[in-house]
Amino acid sequence: MIATEILSELKSVLRENQIEVVENENHPLGNSGYVTVYPQSEEEIANILKYADGSGKKVTIVGGGTKRGFGGITPSADILLSLANYTGVIEHTVGDMTLTVKSGTPFQQLQKYLAEYNQKVALDPAWPQYATIGGVIAANDSGPKRFRYGSARDSVIGMRIVYPNGTVIRSGGKVVKNVAGYDMNKLFIGSMGTLGVISEVTLKLRPLPKYESLVLLSFQEGNIAEIREFAVRLLDSMMEPTSLELLSPSLAERLTGEHVYTLAIGFEDVESSVHYQEDFVKRIQPPKTNITILPANEARAFWNQFYTIGPNGREIGDGKEIEAALKIGVVNLDVLQVVKESHILQDIANVSIEAHGGLGHGLCQAYVKGAGEDVVTVIERLRRLVTPLGGYVIVKHLPLSLRQKVDVWGEKPSYFFLLKGIKEKIDPNDTLNHRRFVGGI
Repeated sequence: MIATEILSELKSVLRENQIEVVENENHPLGNSGYVTVYPQSEEEIANILKYADGSGKKVTIVGGGTKRGFGGITPSADILLSLANYTGVIEHTVGDMTLTVKSGTPFQQLQKYLAEYNQKVALDPAWPQYATIGGVIAANDSGPKRFRYGSARDSVIGMRIVYPNGTVIRSGGKVVKNVAGYDMNKLFIGSMGTLGVISEVTLKLRPLPKYESLVLLSFQEGNIAEIREFAVRLLDSMMEPTSLELLSPSLAERLTGEHVYTLAIGFEDVESSVHYQEDFVKRIQPPKTNITILPANEARAFWNQFYTIGPNGREIGDGKEIEAALKIGVVNLDVLQVVKESHILQDIANVSIEAHGGLGHGLCQAYVKGAGEDVVTVIERLRRLVTPLGGYVIVKHLPLSLRQKVDVWGEKPSYFFLLKGIKEKIDPNDTLNHRRFVGGI
């Protein structure tokens, strides 16, 4: 009945082939919609939101679907707004190294286009073949190379946003040196689509590296103090790695075949500089460690595999085990404690955990598989570990049934009243991505 009513009203906004009704959908990750719409222009996005906001309908936004299990505690909204057909490059100024692109464009497709101009977006999100640039920005997604290149906040210079009432605004600009007014971009980056639909993103680009390699340094005895000492020496040097990622033994075994703590140290530069930095790592290599250097093609193959190790919201799974993905933020070298605890918890909680963390930026990811109660135990244990360290644990992927029981964002931050006030001002009818952000916003 609900779908029929919405379908009838949306036909005045969209063509019939842009509207889809899925009967009796019961997706285990939730974040579905009684009616799915596929806008192809910014105007159509605005008209959909204006209709929904004015008629009291809830809207959930989806891009490539990789983050379907991230936040949200309702099975289905009234409307699922899909940006799958809203793709393409709008403007590319090669000389200025800037690009404006529609938000539904898959990240890998974007990188392939830019590679023809020897340029790239300096982000490395998970599942790049499916993740859209809008979804990456909305979730503030990043990977190990954040150490060198920063996060989405460092790449975005402008956006166009469609507010819940259909109003279109622009934040930032289309040039790198843009200092006029407040940096409104930061308001929307990482807001999980709760403030507006990102329609366009303007990014500053970087040149493709002339050469790259990956140094895998495996610690055969698993001495955490030794890993810390080596990391401090490298961080205090003049070297400029793109990544300094610690892999747990279980993850290292999956990626390298060795069940030991392993550092993945990436370098990108001209070939002579990369080899110089590789030699530096060899000179400070601790005893009883093994070193493997992967040249450019093998390094890229490693990272391509790395970006698909976590759960994908596009896939339902086999139902035999619960899958969870955790994002854990701590001060840089406290990553050692998080990855070590994750390794220990495998036996204590009877789960499998593959974890990694950046010793240069402090962000960790832990991918957990097991029975529901055991997965929840792991989340609670890791939160107890990092809270005294000033850290946090965010659950980036979890089935709906458990998200309804576990607070995926953890405790409300001290500035929550600001977040709530902004949401109430921009989206007073709570139209967009209902309860998908911190504190049930």
